[in-house]
Amino acid sequence: MTASWIIPCLFAVSACGGEEETADDERAASPPPASSSPSGDAGELLEGLTAAPEESMSGYSRERFPHWSSSDGCTTRQLVLRRDGEGVETDDECDPVSGSWYSPYDGETLTDSSDVDIDHVVPLAEAWRSGAASWTDERREEFANDLTAPQLLATSASSNRSKGDQDPADWRPPREDYWCTYATSWIEVKHAYELTVDDDEREALEEMLGRC
Repeated sequence: MTASWIIPCLFAVSACGGEEETADDERAASPPPASSSPSGDAGELLEGLTAAPEESMSGYSRERFPHWSSSDGCTTRQLVLRRDGEGVETDDECDPVSGSWYSPYDGETLTDSSDVDIDHVVPLAEAWRSGAASWTDERREEFANDLTAPQLLATSASSNRSKGDQDPADWRPPREDYWCTYATSWIEVKHAYELTVDDDEREALEEMLGRC
């Protein structure tokens, strides 16, 4: 069954204006935890994904995935910065003015939000190649702004740009300790959106799950 995700403003309106979020808001803003038995649960999900060669990039552009949608005065990027950071304070426009962000891909801690990218765990171009080319623009917008599945993650700009639109057959986080979580998140997103995997990608994901 095709998943349908809602893009909420995960904080009260006052939080979008810069006040401290409540404990309940913080819990609601947290992404779903990795599977309790990732090597087993994620392995089963991986087995269930449809195998297919990557499709053409013909017709692709990032504009086909409208991203950083706004909700109650906060963009999706701003919401992820608040969710994934420590001690984040924002101004009246929901922009972070202080805080720190740990990048799980490379272990860097960043204190300037301009050095932080919001990574699409399954890149937009990768989604296009594995089934999203046939979606509506509205469906692609849901994918690009999904705060429910483990699809959006604050990382260092350098690691995100090193990754680009590559799948795990061609790029893995430099921190090998994160491979299990990364593979699990990748598989859960592809499962939620019924995206396909190619043979090299599947083999790489199986190897990464071996670190769980």
